[in-house]
Amino acid sequence: MKTPSMTRRDFVRMSAGAVAAGAAVKATLLEPPMLAAETLTGGRKIRFASIGTGIRGCDLLRSARQVSTGECVGIADLYDMHQKAGLEACGREVPTTRDYRRFLDDKTIDAVIVATADHLHRHIVLDAVAAGKDVYCEKPMSHTVEAGFEMVAAVQAGKRILEVGSNRVSNILYRKAAEIYASGRLGEVYYAEAHMDRDGPSGAGVYPVPPGLTPETVNWKEFLRDAPPHEFDPVRFVRWRLYRDYGEGLAGDLFVHLLSGFMGVSGINAPPLRAYSTGGNVRYKDDREFPDVLSTLYDYPGGLTYGIHCNMVTASQEPLIFSGEEANLTIMGNTLTITPADTRPQPERYGLNGWTEALRRQYTEAWFAAHTVAPPKITEAEVYETPRGYDDTADHLANFFRAIETREHVVEDEVFGNHAAIACHMANYSYFNRAIATWDAATKTIKG
Repeated sequence: MKTPSMTRRDFVRMSAGAVAAGAAVKATLLEPPMLAAETLTGGRKIRFASIGTGIRGCDLLRSARQVSTGECVGIADLYDMHQKAGLEACGREVPTTRDYRRFLDDKTIDAVIVATADHLHRHIVLDAVAAGKDVYCEKPMSHTVEAGFEMVAAVQAGKRILEVGSNRVSNILYRKAAEIYASGRLGEVYYAEAHMDRDGPSGAGVYPVPPGLTPETVNWKEFLRDAPPHEFDPVRFVRWRLYRDYGEGLAGDLFVHLLSGFMGVSGINAPPLRAYSTGGNVRYKDDREFPDVLSTLYDYPGGLTYGIHCNMVTASQEPLIFSGEEANLTIMGNTLTITPADTRPQPERYGLNGWTEALRRQYTEAWFAAHTVAPPKITEAEVYETPRGYDDTADHLANFFRAIETREHVVEDEVFGNHAAIACHMANYSYFNRAIATWDAATKTIKG
């Protein structure tokens, strides 16, 4: 996520307007890690191959160029044109192939980045782990609940590192939010909500089919690996997110960002207990198999309810809001705002509107005589912002490369990524079955 240009003066002025009128505001510009200054032992670089260089794969390669500790040494994609786009994104000439297994046999390659359609994640990750490679796997980690647990077991048995690519978990804004949340300064938090909406065909996954996409330029048979047979269809290849054979719809494309961000801030690393979804196809009357409007309520352990809403009708500012008894925490774009709540005891006002003036006066005087009004616990609003041009994907990749050398834990490992993916699967289960989806931890299954 790259942030737009904004001066510090603009930041302070806009931030001050975002909190309650009259409140004092403390504004802080967060400092990003020094990615360019990082080095590994002996100055070596982590050599990685990129598997899948479509939309997200190319984005990852462009962000990786900012991280001095990694070096792309190979590109694999089923589609010839994607291989060329990957080379442009990589910025250097490296070997290309349709068969990613070629790179798994190369002992000089440390890791792979997997940025393919969701249904291909399982086999590629299992193959990579079996070959002794560490893996960066794009979100959502799995296409099914069963596949997720199979991947977790393989990674842990092979003692490999797997980082899931929901980059908000590495974002300095979200990490600051996690620090504030853990401090308890928000008070008890019982409800959170988030929105991520789009207002055009691109956001709805209606991507154009590139010229020259033919059975000769793409390995369609390999694309259907782990998917039902289907005649060659360039639309399904390009817009795979819209079809249940290959993707997870809004849940896997957008919900997963909001889920991983929520989990990272709250510290909840578990599947939700229950999920209830509603929505439908209201705008796009094409052959998509997922809704273009989806709203899900989740019940998480600890009594925290989380509501997620995504639609393809009107774009929003994409807030993530934690409602606490002492303050609200709101992340919107590149800004984090802590808005204090006035928690001081106060005499009733609205409920006295039907009382006579004399009784109102008597009640109010008696209330103030019986209560001492202390100052609020939080008296100052706080606003934090990321610097201009900040790229949290680069931070996420840097964390992955560092962990490959140190063998330390990554910020979004296979367990975290699996839990976020399960929540996506539960949202879709509830929608398609018109039932409350319940997580059964004993059997590791979703029940309706």
